[in-house]
Amino acid sequence: MTTDHHFDKETDMHYLQLLSQSFPNIAEASTEIINLEAIMNLPKGTEHFLADLHGESEAFQHVLKNASGNIKRKVNELFGNDIRESEKKELCTLIYYPEQKLELIKAQETDLDDWYRITIHQLVKVCRDVSSKYTRSKVRKSLPQDFSYIIEELLHESLGDSDKAAYVSVIVNTIISTGRADDFIVAICNVIQRLAIDQLHILGDIYDRGPGAHKIMDTLRQYHSWDIQWGNHDILWMGASSGNDACICNVLRLCLRYANLATIEEYGINLVPLATFALDTYGDDPCTEFIPKVLDESQQMDEKTLLLTARMHKAISVIQFKEEAVIFHRHPEWQMDDRCLLEHIDFQRGVCTIDGKDYEMKDCHFPTLSQNSCQLTPEETALMQKLHHSFRISEKLHKHIRTLLSHGCMYTVTNSNLLFHASIPLCDDGSLKEVEICPGHRYSGKDLMHNIGMMIRAAFSSGIDKDLQLFPRDYARDYFLYLWCGKDSPLFDKSKMATFERYFLKEKETYKEEKGNYFKLRDSAEICDRILDAFEVKGENRHIINGHVPVHASKGENPIKAGGRLMVIDGGFSEAYHNETGIAGYTLVYHSRGFQLVQHEPFTSARDAIVRETDIKSTTQIVEMSAHRMLVADTDKGEELRTQVADLKNLLYAYRHGILKEKRS
Repeated sequence: MTTDHHFDKETDMHYLQLLSQSFPNIAEASTEIINLEAIMNLPKGTEHFLADLHGESEAFQHVLKNASGNIKRKVNELFGNDIRESEKKELCTLIYYPEQKLELIKAQETDLDDWYRITIHQLVKVCRDVSSKYTRSKVRKSLPQDFSYIIEELLHESLGDSDKAAYVSVIVNTIISTGRADDFIVAICNVIQRLAIDQLHILGDIYDRGPGAHKIMDTLRQYHSWDIQWGNHDILWMGASSGNDACICNVLRLCLRYANLATIEEYGINLVPLATFALDTYGDDPCTEFIPKVLDESQQMDEKTLLLTARMHKAISVIQFKEEAVIFHRHPEWQMDDRCLLEHIDFQRGVCTIDGKDYEMKDCHFPTLSQNSCQLTPEETALMQKLHHSFRISEKLHKHIRTLLSHGCMYTVTNSNLLFHASIPLCDDGSLKEVEICPGHRYSGKDLMHNIGMMIRAAFSSGIDKDLQLFPRDYARDYFLYLWCGKDSPLFDKSKMATFERYFLKEKETYKEEKGNYFKLRDSAEICDRILDAFEVKGENRHIINGHVPVHASKGENPIKAGGRLMVIDGGFSEAYHNETGIAGYTLVYHSRGFQLVQHEPFTSARDAIVRETDIKSTTQIVEMSAHRMLVADTDKGEELRTQVADLKNLLYAYRHGILKEKRS
């Protein structure tokens, strides 16, 4: 829309007529302009970036509740030396876990009314601070219906005025005397949590390893504002949900590998047929290489259960390699026939031949495998039909996958930051690599990421709009496997996935997965600038933000790379990585004063946090501070608002010059 007030285009007039339905006269259009101009001059909202959650739901919930230490920082700033450290810890824990902490306090407190009075005033002070960068309208929308009016009154009354102080005291005393103090405290604590994070960005990998991916998804379904850039593990579950049998096998294999069946059980996936098949087929096999990695003490198994899990693990792994071979042979254009390693085993000599070289097998017990054939046995076929059916009819799984589709994509550009999970395929010289994602369709960079997103959505299409689809649904469903383990997949970007080698071959040289060019070249500022240019990311301080590869902080690796242009925020949220990385994840916080990277130590438990008032120990590193406090006007939202203001000014011009007639509101 132009601002030169010439309405000679039909489209301009048509748009103004539509706009006039929302703002029917000069008064309403003027009021909206004033409102939008005011919003642009508010401080920028706080964005939080998380990556690679891997089912660690308790740690994830806590980071949301404490806003990566932001709430603790505000409590320290607001109360300083006015209250004791123990009181500040209690107040923070109350904000994070109001219902549970209230029960403990009520069991110990001798003068409960006095405690209520002091605490409500403290909570109002914290709430006033976290709400200060939002409009009253936005704050009002975040308030619970029961206490909306009361909280709003308390937030906007000054205790400096003696008359107002008396008014506020009466409100607080009445909350207590009517028995609503507990409900009010819970409500205002939830508002503080809600307002401490304006936008949540998740850079992929909600699923696998930890036990609570379904809990994370339940939380996100209720969360006020978030987006996700899909990770390779999310894609694996999406593939399983779409009916890709190789993805189904991979999902089950990973769950069995980490003795993590909670999410599978929550989705109602019936594993009894797999257990029965494993006992029948591998009942005399010790399955030594398939003993699960038990990460959580609460998941400790007795010997019988451990052995059953190992046999199920081997059974589904062998079927997985067969199912993958079927898809690889179906798509020779992927050039992945060399990954059909079951076809290269010499049972008599106990070796597997790879690139003309023989490697000794650790395990050569394959009762369902005939020489050089990857065909499923009738029993394996019957089992896969049952597992396929189980994944296809899981209502809760499909609900969560639809949520990933509606909130997600392969990449996002927001406020001069390019977000994606893992990589952008590059040639050896650092130029953007052209990748074929469907016969006849080759793309690089931004077009590649966009079209992969279109391919993923095509796999879930109903078929009604197939004439509008660029990619056939069956091909799209198969492509999930390539995204999971294909050499040029931006979610994998390695020479191979050495799952077979690790399970079955003795020589560790075969385990090596050579990283793609993105991971080799991403320390270069020039390469990062080339990628940012390709994605049309503007701004003086622009960045790439990634997850996927854990940063080995204990070995001195820095998550800030390429002269500050790249931030890698996978510090190992998953317990599986804690020993490897030495930490338990990063959170990147982008508020009105700049970027802060928060490094977390392992989270113990919600119970510890409530009873012992332990918070996640975090170290904050200033990454980049702004010379001035950033306003909404400095963000993508500000750009949108400026466009809206220009359109509304054109509408005013049309009203004032009789081009459009005003209406009563």
